[in-house]
Amino acid sequence: MSQLDQRIKSIAVIGNHVPRKCGIATFTTHLCDALEQEIPDSANVIVVALNDVKEGYGYPDRVKFEIRDKVQTDYLRAAEFLNVSKVDVAILQHEYGIFGGQCGAHVFHLIKNLRMPVLTTLHTVPSNPQGDQKAVLFELGEISEKIIVMSRKAREMLTDIYHVGETKIAVVPHGIPDVPFLDPCFFKDQFGLEDRQVILTFGLLGPGKGIETMIESMPAIVRRHPNVVYVILGATHPHVLKAAGEEYRYSLQQKVQRLNLEKHVLFFNQFLDIQSLIRFLTTADVYVCPYPSKDQVVSGTLSYAMGVGKAVVSTPFWHAEEALADGRGILVPFEDPDAMAKGIIELLSSDSLRNSVRKKAYHYSRPMVWKEVARSYLHLVREVTENQGWKPRPEPTEIKTQKVDTLPRINLNHIRIMTDDTGILQHSYFSMPRREDGYCLDDNARALIAMSMYHNLHREDNFTALSKTYFSFIINAFNREKGRFRNFMSYDRKWLEEVGSEDAHGRALWALGVTISKTTGKSVRDMVCSLFIDSIRSVDNFRHLRAWAFTLIGIHHYLKVYEGDAEVKKTRRHLAKRLYDRFKENGSADWPWPEDILTYANARLPHALILAGKGMGNIDMLQTGLTSLRWILQQQTDEKGHISIIGNKGWMRRNGARARFDQQPLEIMALIEGCADAFRITRDNVWLKEARRCFDWFMGKNDLNIPVYDFASGGCHDALEPHGVNENMGAESSLAWLVSLLTMNELFGIEHLLKTKDNIKTMGLQPRIRKD
Repeated sequence: MSQLDQRIKSIAVIGNHVPRKCGIATFTTHLCDALEQEIPDSANVIVVALNDVKEGYGYPDRVKFEIRDKVQTDYLRAAEFLNVSKVDVAILQHEYGIFGGQCGAHVFHLIKNLRMPVLTTLHTVPSNPQGDQKAVLFELGEISEKIIVMSRKAREMLTDIYHVGETKIAVVPHGIPDVPFLDPCFFKDQFGLEDRQVILTFGLLGPGKGIETMIESMPAIVRRHPNVVYVILGATHPHVLKAAGEEYRYSLQQKVQRLNLEKHVLFFNQFLDIQSLIRFLTTADVYVCPYPSKDQVVSGTLSYAMGVGKAVVSTPFWHAEEALADGRGILVPFEDPDAMAKGIIELLSSDSLRNSVRKKAYHYSRPMVWKEVARSYLHLVREVTENQGWKPRPEPTEIKTQKVDTLPRINLNHIRIMTDDTGILQHSYFSMPRREDGYCLDDNARALIAMSMYHNLHREDNFTALSKTYFSFIINAFNREKGRFRNFMSYDRKWLEEVGSEDAHGRALWALGVTISKTTGKSVRDMVCSLFIDSIRSVDNFRHLRAWAFTLIGIHHYLKVYEGDAEVKKTRRHLAKRLYDRFKENGSADWPWPEDILTYANARLPHALILAGKGMGNIDMLQTGLTSLRWILQQQTDEKGHISIIGNKGWMRRNGARARFDQQPLEIMALIEGCADAFRITRDNVWLKEARRCFDWFMGKNDLNIPVYDFASGGCHDALEPHGVNENMGAESSLAWLVSLLTMNELFGIEHLLKTKDNIKTMGLQPRIRKD
């Protein structure tokens, strides 16, 4: 053993692990296996595993700590566990989708609190980063002692796009099993493929792999090679399966049937262990990588195919261009079935060409075997530990444990108590539902928003019993003859009106839009979308500002999914212009407001302008929204610095006094959501601070210095009154609290990414908004 091996006490690998079914889990497992072979004691390699399901997985003993991917405090506890365990080095397996938070930003709660060097392996390096992806990768480069990528192209992109220093980057190829160079016929009889020419693709099945193109190329291949068979090997990806079942696999099978290829295309819906996978891979005469886009810097399936000595036909994505150069494979254009067929026919028709390509690929892949990869990792461990002088990292300064812990846990108990099989009841006696007041659409819309946010945050089923109850209420509230929503329903399930208020209609559209944007299940989204389209037709003639604002917020969320809907975009332009014109016509330097009075849901008006201005590329509209949101915060800031909401009894008039009480939780919710979206668009840290200042009103930083949230029940008091809180905890106030808490949970995932405004500009993250 090397001197390094004798000094290392423990290496922690952070990532997914089998039996979880995904590429990161397979990679982490095989890396740990290989590391254990290269260091004295296998117990020195431990794993911190990410769970995407509540029940977790039946992990082996090396998994010492499990993180629920959406629970922020789990990341902090994992850091504490590794620090106490005196782990020498942590190796993070990074893929955006496996961690909670905005673009997976929860992982920083872990790695920023570690007191040992961190090596980070990047499984994805986007060439055109979306949202906060660039901020996340930039920050990983700052924190990590070394960034490991698996191709030269990835290294180039890290330096050019993400400004990571070259000395910090190491290229270590994707690991592969060390297997002999075998003839494809060796295992064909085990799978019933004897006397067939086999084309193969493997991996977890889901859209975006280009399988459709390969199937479309098969008729031409079959005409030249009648005994050919295309094997699609792999189980459906668990996340695809959860969201849409086997819909995608069935669509491929239907394509096969339409092309009369049933005898020439076989689906093996299995997730194989490594030994079975290698045997299956060996049967391939040609391996195909039909990915439809260039933006992939590493492909484990391509690496495995080359490691087994396969002749590969691939589209020219980043990794394939590099790996298959110099005659190690054939590259064909993206989404071109004719070119794909031509390349495969060329290989199947020439034994000498096929064997030449196979041998070149096999020899090229020898440094990629797991034994060599593990040694490369250990070499980097030596380098970073020597550079650290075997000293612990300093105590973290940017993220303190109590920062996340100051957010109370999400407690749905009171919401469940307030909900029956009809919907959520409006009012309460203290914490008990007051049934005689019945139900309203307003509260059921807010409840659907809260549940959509909750399930999106926790990656749970998008439409559980509560969500179905609230959505069912909204469906029933829609009066199709009038094209309008009703609002109030008595406890005996009788509607008390034919048409509700414009505000109620706008809130319903807002709820439907949020549900569409945060729902992954296609059938549910289609159902919600249908109601959205039917109900938005009435809003063009609405006259009330807040109804416009609620609708615009709903449209913003709807267009996240259905960006091409021209009619909805037209409605957005119409409503946004009307709202914007009111701000311009009525506003002044000292009163930048569209009315002569501040009443209810005030922050929704600038919030709607901010979203519409961003979505339409109208910088003046956006700036008007930001200016008025700042102003409304100033009007509701006490001289001591805390938030003091304009009271419900008298409001605030232009050039007049303002009411101090009753202060409503709904106003805080509107402010927090407005600040949250202002931050997401501008990346200005001041909006994070304002959101936190507003949230603290619930916790007791208010005019009376008493909490408005009830920690025992999970409900929220109805108002802050002159002599204390209103002891009742109705649906409106409790849902305002819940949506505010969920919004803060989302924000905490990205708050620490942005150190200073100047740093953001350096990173090129400022929004690009054109002026109409």
